[in-house]
Amino acid sequence: MKISLVGLDAMALRVSTTDCAQSATSIEVALLTGGRDKHYVVGLAEAFTSGGVVFDLIGSDDLSVPELLNNRRINFLNLRRDQRPEARLARKIVRVLSYYWRLIRYAAVAQPQIFHILWNNKFELFDRTLLILYYKLLGKKVVFTAHNVNAGKRDYNDSWLNRFSLRIQYRLVDHILVHTNRMKAELVADFRISKEKVTVIPYGINNAVPNTDLSAAGAKRLLGISSSDKAMLCFGHITPYKGLEYLIFAFTTLSARCSNYRLIIAGKPKGREDYWRQIQHLMARSNICDRIIQRIEYIPDEATELYFKATDVLILPYTHIFQSGVLFLGYSFGLPVIAADVGSLKEEIIEGKTGFIFKPQDSSDLASKIEKYFKSDLFRNLEIRRPEIKTYANERYSWDKVAAITTAIYSELLRSTEDRGQPPAHRGLRPGGRTEVRGQRTAKKQ
Repeated sequence: MKISLVGLDAMALRVSTTDCAQSATSIEVALLTGGRDKHYVVGLAEAFTSGGVVFDLIGSDDLSVPELLNNRRINFLNLRRDQRPEARLARKIVRVLSYYWRLIRYAAVAQPQIFHILWNNKFELFDRTLLILYYKLLGKKVVFTAHNVNAGKRDYNDSWLNRFSLRIQYRLVDHILVHTNRMKAELVADFRISKEKVTVIPYGINNAVPNTDLSAAGAKRLLGISSSDKAMLCFGHITPYKGLEYLIFAFTTLSARCSNYRLIIAGKPKGREDYWRQIQHLMARSNICDRIIQRIEYIPDEATELYFKATDVLILPYTHIFQSGVLFLGYSFGLPVIAADVGSLKEEIIEGKTGFIFKPQDSSDLASKIEKYFKSDLFRNLEIRRPEIKTYANERYSWDKVAAITTAIYSELLRSTEDRGQPPAHRGLRPGGRTEVRGQRTAKKQ
């Protein structure tokens, strides 16, 4: 089977990695990570540097990994440092405020003319308004990757203040990167952002999670799943927009028809504390707890492969979302996906080849699609299809494509600055500024 690449952003096809390398030779960037999302940062950083971009990476202890620390084109600055959640509240406040102080000082002396924000920090209102305004006053060109256009709307806690701060952020930055055409449409419609200011880029494949020689059979044994079981996985944060209740209803229906269905729920509750309690009550009333493996905790990268290799299909029963990083994580392990038809998920799944789509918030249709999957050639030939899905995903969601498009945007922003006759932003504000900042590389775990 050959899976064709369809629906890619046209710009991704026009800009080659050779063009990226040619245009990147004089580009310096500050990549502001918020200290998280290791797989995205590592994938993007490696693609950038292979294309010639040199940059400062504002990271944390969580991002202090060999792929970033040992790359000579990366000036790794551990300004965020420790982010352990078990710290006391007073300690958390001190370390967040200290981080902001270090970040503000860094920006004042930083040589890169482009500041690329991957994620905001803890104080979203401050980051979206005053902090970006500060970068602009320093003469920086600001690029922002909107992984979620309006997360408050998705999480059912939207407010006028949230929308107001988002509107300021999207107006202040020079360019916005999103992962789907629907996200671009929302920016244009809800925040009145011009289409020219927004570019759609692929969501890079997650290849940062360890993938050892653990076999599917071995993973099933470790979780106590029989080779004859039909195993499904629901992975990631447990929160209302994930629609877990619809999966529980569908699983209850399936379990009444066949005894060898198994479900793994792996992830940590987030947001509304009562949501997970409601799910637990639902499972108890349905008498299906003995068929569900529950790992209700944060799943570290080192343990992730166990769940994706032990199961036969990934279920995404979302009620509202634009894009899902879990989908791409599943693809990186060659795991087929059954997803609700929300956001752009339908565009990412090839029916019968990489998975199936069901009607959102419809547990009956979900149960029907699960049965269809386990009767399909995709499931019967799963061990053959897994490497094909991985190959498809690595081509379609290539980090080289992401870096090529992003670097072209950097070049265009720098050209627009030169065309207006503006001098480079704040070079030489402090004697030896870059050397002084580079010295922080060795201070990452103080």
